[in-house]
Amino acid sequence: MTATALQNQSETQGKSLGAGFPQYQTGDYRGATTAARFSDPQVEWAELRSGCGVYDLGYRAKVSLTGADRVRWLNGMVTNNIRDLAGDRGVYAFLLNPQGHILGDLYSYNRGDSILIDTDRSQLEKILATFDHYIIMDDVEVKDLSGQVTALGIAGPKARSVLNKAGIAIPEMQPLQILDATCQCDCDCVKCTVVRGESENTETERYDLWLSPAEVRKTWDALLAAGASPAGFEAIELDRIVSGTPVYAADIRERDLPQETEQARALNFNKGCYVGQEIIERIRSRGAVHRKFSGFLADGIAAIAPGNKIVAGEKEVGEITSVAALDLRDIKKTIALGYLRREVSAPGREITIAGVKATVVQLPINIDQPEIEQPKTDQPKIDQVNRDQPSQPEILERHPA
Repeated sequence: MTATALQNQSETQGKSLGAGFPQYQTGDYRGATTAARFSDPQVEWAELRSGCGVYDLGYRAKVSLTGADRVRWLNGMVTNNIRDLAGDRGVYAFLLNPQGHILGDLYSYNRGDSILIDTDRSQLEKILATFDHYIIMDDVEVKDLSGQVTALGIAGPKARSVLNKAGIAIPEMQPLQILDATCQCDCDCVKCTVVRGESENTETERYDLWLSPAEVRKTWDALLAAGASPAGFEAIELDRIVSGTPVYAADIRERDLPQETEQARALNFNKGCYVGQEIIERIRSRGAVHRKFSGFLADGIAAIAPGNKIVAGEKEVGEITSVAALDLRDIKKTIALGYLRREVSAPGREITIAGVKATVVQLPINIDQPEIEQPKTDQPKIDQVNRDQPSQPEILERHPA
């Protein structure tokens, strides 16, 4: 699997990204090799929620759509409204097959003379092939920008102040608003595109910084110097699961229908025709689907894994797709995401997962954040390793069995 631009730049410059972090490890995540952890992922996650964390988004791919037909064509391809998308604004959408099943998910941004697509690198090949299949006589040019543009993420209630301290001054932004920014230091060294991310937690601001691969390492260093703490993908995955955000290939599969995912933000019923629309409209007119994407909470660090069946009474009523554990000083909980039959999906309903008692909870999951034990300083140094799964139990599993 290909390393992210941040990893490659650090290696080229002879500056290990993990220097000074004895617990640093790397792994494969959503189509790229990147940092899995710098310290204890639980501590990194707490910083994302209460302070400011910075993380590698090089596992995201960027695709540009140009040509006179780009808006009309993409509006007929995805589930959200591209036709009426304002300049420098974005939307989340699904890409469907004619049977209404989900081929992928993506964000689309109106950049004036182009549309910028943002998706996981693990989905890039399928999305490009689908685009190519449906461009026939249309004036649309598709260009993969993944080698020219990479990204960093920064999140937390202090994120904006850290950006300002690093010289990247931004105004108040709305979710999925996009703007071009320039470092305000004397050398004007960094030019980047800033995207305000979506967040269920209104107190936690999230920003994506899209920039040249040549500038990603010095921008990373500047954000750390301004007070951000580094976070690996284990903390990002924990945050994703607590937030109740599904990810394609784990929680959203090709066999799933859009309404089952509970992602109303991806759908627009007034935009006109698109691939798969007939099935989606038929589901809406005839009533709700039988399953819904849901959250679950169990006491302690439980042996729950993706693929486990959910049981209510003696009846199988669903399955688990993602699992993580919160191992804090005052709270030890196992959090899971999955699909559940609607008749047993009310929050507070007790169910059983692989013999473990759990409760259906509303998404995003509301968990108080008690004080977290800080990592010990006398731990032995761990050399950088590449791995597919974290060796520690904080993230029990990320992909379905």
